[in-house]
Parts: sequence; C-alpha cells; structure tokens
Amino acid sequence: MGKPKRSIFISYQHRDQMKAKGFNLLRWAKNVDVDFVGRHLLDPVKSNNKQYIDTKIREQIKGSSVTVVLIGKDTKKSEYQPFEIEQSLAKDKPNGILGIKLDKSVNLPKDSAVGQLLHATGAEIIDWDPNKFGEAIERAVVAAGRAAKIKHIPAGGSRCIR
Repeated sequence: MGKPKRSIFISYQHRDQMKAKGFNLLRWAKNVDVDFVGRHLLDPVKSNNKQYIDTKIREQIKGSSVTVVLIGKDTKKSEYQPFEIEQSLAKDKPNGILGIKLDKSVNLPKDSAVGQLLHATGAEIIDWDPNKFGEAIERAVVAAGRAAKIKHIPAGGSRCIR
C-alpha cells in the first residue's frame, strides 16, 4: 500500500502562476512519485473585493492537509501568501507547511512576511526537485502537529493569527 493521496493547497505569488500550474500538473506525471489533489486559486478570482477573495482562499484551504508555498523571486512582495499560510495554520487541524524554491538562486528574506511565517513554523524549504516532493509532503504532514502550537506569528504587515 502506497502513500495516501494528499490534498494540497498551492500558495504562490501571482507572477509564478505558470509555475504553480506546472506544479499542479505533476500529479499526473508517470515518472514522479507524488499523488495529490490540488486545491488552489490557479485561475485568479475575478474580483477586487478583498473579503470575497479571502473567503475563496479559505474555501480552498479548508479541504487541504498540506500547504505548499512556492517561493519565487517576488514571494517577499506577495500580498496573499502570508494570509494563505496563516489560514492554513488557523484550521482546527493545521496544515503541514512545505516551502519549495522555484529556482535555487532564490533567497527568501527571513524578515519578509512569508519568510517569518515559514521560519516560525519550522517549515522545511526544499529546492525544486519533483522526485523529492512526495517525501517532503509526507514530512510536512508529520510536522503539522507543531503548527498547532503557534497562536501568533509576528509577520511584518500581514494579518496574524490571534
């Protein structure tokens, strides 16, 4: 019996949308050992209403067990990724969190909102290597328990869990 199929929320900065779509397609790749159901907003919400967008994010996160945070060169500027991480942790059963660097040269500043959240949760951050995603996702599931202990994460200007 193999690993269970995980439900993954894909968190990404808008400029990395095509790479996020590529990550989502990996679940059908025959040569990659990763099996998941993608939960995401890969097609942007057609609204400028922040409350509506927040609701749509929560709906997708609700049915997930792991949040994969795709880290690109503009992640430090992301408006929604900190909120997505916070909502992933705010659930009754918090998600496991896994950071995946889209390029090895990307360095996410620890003083950025996303950097602070990933650091505070002890999230593993790995380089882009589809052959390692399955095992890293499973480690994130196991590590999800420590996220339950986090009540408030000071993350710069982001909205923190209270």
